[in-house]
Amino acid sequence: MDSPWTWDEREILDSVGRIRAGRSLAPPTWPDDARVAVALSFDSDHETIWLRDGIAHPGKLSQGEYGARTAVPRIIELLRHHQIPASFFIPGVCALLRPGEVRGYIDEGHEVGLHGWIHERNTSLSATVERDLTLRAADALTRAAGVPPAGIRTPSWDFSLATFGIIAELGLRYDSSLMAADDPYEILADGAPTGVVEIPVEWIRDDAPYFPVDPARTTVPPRDIGRMWRDEFDLAYAERGLFQLTMHPHVIGHRSRIVALVDLIDHIASHAGVWFATHDDVARYVGGRLGLAGSADAASLTGPGGGLGSGGGTGSSGGTCPGGRAGYGDGAGPGGRVGPRGGAGSGGGLGYGGGLGSSGGLGSSGGAGSGGGEAR
Repeated sequence: MDSPWTWDEREILDSVGRIRAGRSLAPPTWPDDARVAVALSFDSDHETIWLRDGIAHPGKLSQGEYGARTAVPRIIELLRHHQIPASFFIPGVCALLRPGEVRGYIDEGHEVGLHGWIHERNTSLSATVERDLTLRAADALTRAAGVPPAGIRTPSWDFSLATFGIIAELGLRYDSSLMAADDPYEILADGAPTGVVEIPVEWIRDDAPYFPVDPARTTVPPRDIGRMWRDEFDLAYAERGLFQLTMHPHVIGHRSRIVALVDLIDHIASHAGVWFATHDDVARYVGGRLGLAGSADAASLTGPGGGLGSGGGTGSSGGTCPGGRAGYGDGAGPGGRVGPRGGAGSGGGLGYGGGLGSSGGLGSSGGAGSGGGEAR
């Protein structure tokens, strides 16, 4: 590529205009006239943070294993206690390692979304390799969860020039990797509306920058982060917008850190008119107002027993797939998704205080490697 200061005006416009924010999808009100939508999410990366770089040392991998073995049950119990649905974005390798964990999220009423194959860095890959890894991840996640994912969060929010084409090919309802707004918007591709909802993220609302896994880097006191997140929520509440938060079990799930999330949830629950929702619930609601494909009306998003007022969340739709979208995987014809091909039995849910043993190892579907092409 030529030096960017040599680009002419057309090259600049083309480079900037490939993927942009379109119309705002922020609604005047949320279901049941709620003032704010709260979408909590967890990227269950576990061991893939190290595996993607070819690091398989037991000491390093044990940091990721902590996320699955200790932190996830702690998080699930907290969400269950408050009746809060959440979205869990899971690399395909993690679905292979622990299919029971994936199914357990669904059984608890949460959503499962795409998060790459081995937490690869998309902008370092060719378009062909990125597509192969994403489709492989979608297949693994669908088999483990029993339902196909409705949305994606690219690993490390690394959205390449090829990413949107893959999203469109999979027929996904939403992405949650971009940062052009606080509230949901429609993605534009080369200036054209796409019908795909963006649930925006932001490093401010992510636990990883404050608690790096490298012990040589300074961390931030957890309660300080909790106060910042409360300020983010408070303005979202005042603006009747969306409060979205990204966390990682192996990061936020430690005893001294989860207190920040506990305090935040207590603060949010003290407010009237809060709609706790999965990312897909949000995408379906805002898309439904504008007639986007595969969206839903407010009535279908309010689950029984899940109030919108202080101290209660709504029932999750459990990661249901968008209807009538293009399928993927072997033998998927147009107009329909591939059905579950035999979910992996977990032998149990995600009960607090117990391990999350997988119902099977990696098996023949593939090892923990990326299948080639994860260049470093």
